[in-house]
Amino acid sequence: MPNAQDVVRAAAIADYGVLAEAPAADAGGADLRGLTELAAAVAGVPNAVINIIDERQQHQIAAVGFEASVCSREDSMCSRVFEGPDQTIVADARADARFAQNPFVTGEIADVRFYASSPLRTPGGLPIGSLCVFDDEVRELDEHGARSLGLLAEQVVDVLELRRLTRELRRSNEQLAQFAGQVSHDLRNPLAALTGYLELAADSPELAGAPDATKALSRAESAAERMAALVEDLLDFARIGGSARRRPVALGDVVRAAIADLDAQIDAAGAAVDVGELPVVQGDATLLGALAQNLLANAVKFASANGARPRVAVRAERLSGGWRLTVDDDGPGVPAEERERVFGLMQRGDRAEVEAGVEGLGIGLSTCRRIAQAHGGRIGIDDSALGGASVWVLLPAGD
Repeated sequence: MPNAQDVVRAAAIADYGVLAEAPAADAGGADLRGLTELAAAVAGVPNAVINIIDERQQHQIAAVGFEASVCSREDSMCSRVFEGPDQTIVADARADARFAQNPFVTGEIADVRFYASSPLRTPGGLPIGSLCVFDDEVRELDEHGARSLGLLAEQVVDVLELRRLTRELRRSNEQLAQFAGQVSHDLRNPLAALTGYLELAADSPELAGAPDATKALSRAESAAERMAALVEDLLDFARIGGSARRRPVALGDVVRAAIADLDAQIDAAGAAVDVGELPVVQGDATLLGALAQNLLANAVKFASANGARPRVAVRAERLSGGWRLTVDDDGPGVPAEERERVFGLMQRGDRAEVEAGVEGLGIGLSTCRRIAQAHGGRIGIDDSALGGASVWVLLPAGD
């Protein structure tokens, strides 16, 4: 009957997914096979294998010098020692009581003489198998070879961890795609209804003599249409796992559209937004629009927190292979020690923000970083010549 550690080990092995395919000559893929080849080379032997050991069997998931297979745990040499804390190195297995009667030594399965193995331990310290080298001749393994074998065993676990994380990310993206599809359905209908009602209101005879109201409704219609496009494209962004489509995008048009969307907020703050000449870059117009809107909204919000009339400047500087877009404000700025932390999800600046009554959940800058990274760019914060914060984004050129 399996003990508690066997149950926990079985769960960890299942998470790695390495037993899903039948063993073969190329079992484990090129990455794990390459590690076995390197292990054999550093030990100076013809045979090396990566073993995963569960409560019943030893699974050879990558091997060099012979064809990988499965054997019972009772027959396994590594099952005798892989749960121990140290390497096992035996010059002649016939002279070691642990292995002398093992079928891999007696000739029933093989004629192993030299044997060395390093345990494979998960980051939590759980033994799940071994990296093993062996030969049918008696030999020794020097200190350098033993140390190298231990380091290679750690690399095996790193590869397994990377595979596990990749599978988890794939599953997460699939769940995100399903969620995005549901959200798309749930948001598209009320947005369509909102647009329809705005169109009806704009065509109402009562508004014939109210040009200001007609203008406001027209702007509301445009905002609703942009919102619908933004929702659809951002959901597409979620479905494709965060990679940005690359097309020429005029940043000037993107920033002007963002300013139009923020018109009410800018007017309420009495902000002056100065936009310089902006270039064409390679990117996703919708995502860059969300980036610009977040940065401008932040600049206006934080610069107006002290009650003064905010000043915001948007500029672009040509760099080798791309552009540096900056959004400067004359607000309180961001202390140097806070400039990395504020890009974390659900993170905000220091206590001064709360004391100044600045609202928000701290999601905007995290979104901006993700958009910048999706474009192969970077984002950061410096001091602004206006006296506040200067948020900069590096983006690829459009030429």
